[in-house]
Parts: sequence; C-alpha cells; structure tokens
Amino acid sequence: MNTIRNSNGFSLIELLVVLIILGLIAGLVVPNIMQRGEDAKVKAAAAEVQRLSMAIDEYYLDNGRPPSELRQLVERPGNASNWNGPYVNQSNLTDPWDNPYQYRYPGQNRSFDIWSHGADGSPGGEGPNADVNNWD
Repeated sequence: MNTIRNSNGFSLIELLVVLIILGLIAGLVVPNIMQRGEDAKVKAAAAEVQRLSMAIDEYYLDNGRPPSELRQLVERPGNASNWNGPYVNQSNLTDPWDNPYQYRYPGQNRSFDIWSHGADGSPGGEGPNADVNNWD
C-alpha cells in the first residue's frame, strides 16, 4: 500500500532563506529611501527660504521697511501701518527639522539674511547638515 504524505507548511530552511532574502533587500533599499527623505528636506528648506524672502519683500512693499523679526510676517506689529498679512503661516517659520529659521536685518550678506542650519541644527556641515540660506 502506498501512502502519500501531505506537506502542510514550509520547512525551517525555506523560511530562513526567505528571511535572508528579505533582509538583503531591506539592507539595500532602506538606506537609499532614507537618503531621499533627507534630500527632500533640504530641497524643501531651500524652497521655504525663497518663500520667506518673497514674503519679506511683500512686507517691505506694504510697510516701507523689512520686518525686524520673522514673527511679524504672521502677527501684525504695532508699528506697521499698512500690514496686509499674514504673509506666511506660522508653520512656515520652522524648517523641515523643526528648528526656527534664522533671520537677520540688516543682513551681512544681503539686505536681510534668512537661513537654516540644516539637519544637525548647527552652523556649517555637508549634505543634509549643510546650511540653507538666501545668499548662496
């Protein structure tokens, strides 16, 4: 009499092979995806610095002088007679790494300077840690 054995699952070897393949794929793909996320944050910060520059120019046209601090783009200062804001949203005042954008008026590089210290939050750096500003 011939009996047929039915297999009701995977063997331990087959499961280990699948896990190793998944681990290799994750090891190759995840770092690449993470780097793209940081690159996207750098590009978003550069775009936001340009948007803030335009908002400051708009504020200047309305009030005859740039704001003394970025908060004046969101909240009307007492000395702004022609304030037509808000010029940006409150969320536009922080960079993609949740640090406030830096602003200096008068600027050292332009009439006003706006910058972010990048992912590490400190001056200088390279790659995602590099400063993003309106003068380079």
